[in-house]
Amino acid sequence: MHIEQLNITSLGEFSYFIEDSGEAAIIDPFREVGDYIALAKKHSATIKFIFETHIHSDFVSGHFDLERLTGARIIYGPGAGAWFPFYSASDNETFMIGNVSITAVHTPGHTLESTCYLLTDEHKKPVYLFTGDTLLIGNAGRPELISGIDTPESLSSNLFDSIAKLSNLSGNPIIYPGHGQGSTYGKDMSMKKSSTLDEQKKENPLFSIVSREEFIKTILSTLPQVPVYFPVIARINRDGYQSLDSVKAKALTGLSLDDFQRKIAENIIILDTRKGADFKQGFIPGALFIGLEGRFAQWAGSLLPFHQRMILLVEKGKEEETVTRLAGVGFDNVEGYLTGGFDTWKKSGNAIDMIIDVDPDELAMDIPFDPQLLVIDVRTSAEFGESHVSGSMNMSLAEMTDLAMIAQLEETQNIYVHCSIGYRSVIACSILKKEGYHNIRNVNGTFEDIKGQPGIIIEKETSVLN
Repeated sequence: MHIEQLNITSLGEFSYFIEDSGEAAIIDPFREVGDYIALAKKHSATIKFIFETHIHSDFVSGHFDLERLTGARIIYGPGAGAWFPFYSASDNETFMIGNVSITAVHTPGHTLESTCYLLTDEHKKPVYLFTGDTLLIGNAGRPELISGIDTPESLSSNLFDSIAKLSNLSGNPIIYPGHGQGSTYGKDMSMKKSSTLDEQKKENPLFSIVSREEFIKTILSTLPQVPVYFPVIARINRDGYQSLDSVKAKALTGLSLDDFQRKIAENIIILDTRKGADFKQGFIPGALFIGLEGRFAQWAGSLLPFHQRMILLVEKGKEEETVTRLAGVGFDNVEGYLTGGFDTWKKSGNAIDMIIDVDPDELAMDIPFDPQLLVIDVRTSAEFGESHVSGSMNMSLAEMTDLAMIAQLEETQNIYVHCSIGYRSVIACSILKKEGYHNIRNVNGTFEDIKGQPGIIIEKETSVLN
């Protein structure tokens, strides 16, 4: 038997390849399915089943392409309600992979159809428990992502029962979750990529809560904000989508400068994914920046409209990575990239824009002497509440799709933008530039660098913290 954990680090996602005696199964496949095909070939195995722990809302699953390429059967737990052919497993139904068995354990709570999969070896010993988003290492999946008659409270109540159900499983299987640290699906998650059931009974505080009411209150407290693209991804995974090959065929088209400019004239989105340092030194006016080096897919899903066409400006050699990562969060509308990248644009003599950097000590010197200076903090409200520059405005990056909020800014203001490490602030500057604000400075360095400057007053926002 062979088990392999695959990981999308930027999204905190885990997927699994299972093989025994020439047969294989995939759990929660990513949209780029090449790794699974390669693993099956490496182990001389036929992919028999594609197990989904639930209908995902944070990444586009690869189940469609895997089924098309391998003929494997797509399996969901009870009540999935997808709009394409799949097999609905019953609670405790068992599937054979070579000489090992995989049993569906219905565990509603994160979603109604959420299901864990218990792998039992040829000696009938429970060895692995693939928990999806039901049980995470140190926590559990958030229960408020679906709407309708099922409220967060009712789903949390279901999750309370599901955690108890897992607690009562026999043996001490190794737990492989659907998410790790860096995911928006839960809070206080461990850096561990696996655990055991006995360890989680001791270390995961949710196992020690005996009151349903206390469990519901705990699980719903201080959840991260739901990214705006989650409902879109859930709908794509429920309804179906075009193959990644067809998406790439259109998106990986090198455009001449003339073709690129013609598309710009059609009010298309220009997405620049180069390194932040390169973008600041020069970019196409009106382009939006989201750098590949950060949480690219997460911010693309949060900030870009899914219904609009898009063209790319990328670092040479990063074209396919960019398109694949965009497709992983549902963007199938890319219409090519500028051949030769920014050098092609610059050498043509076309207008360019840039973002001016200032260091934290310059910010400290400017604050007392510029009555038009406005510091914009694009971190989350929780980060802002913990500690921020006195007099600064909190405009979290996730909220900057609200153009009415941006319109409150005055063109005469001298705007200094910062975040925690400098990634989000450059994205924010590109948004402000696109909306016509040009008196902008990006504050270099980290927020800790800003806090350490003499003369900069730091305060808390207790109303946010409470």
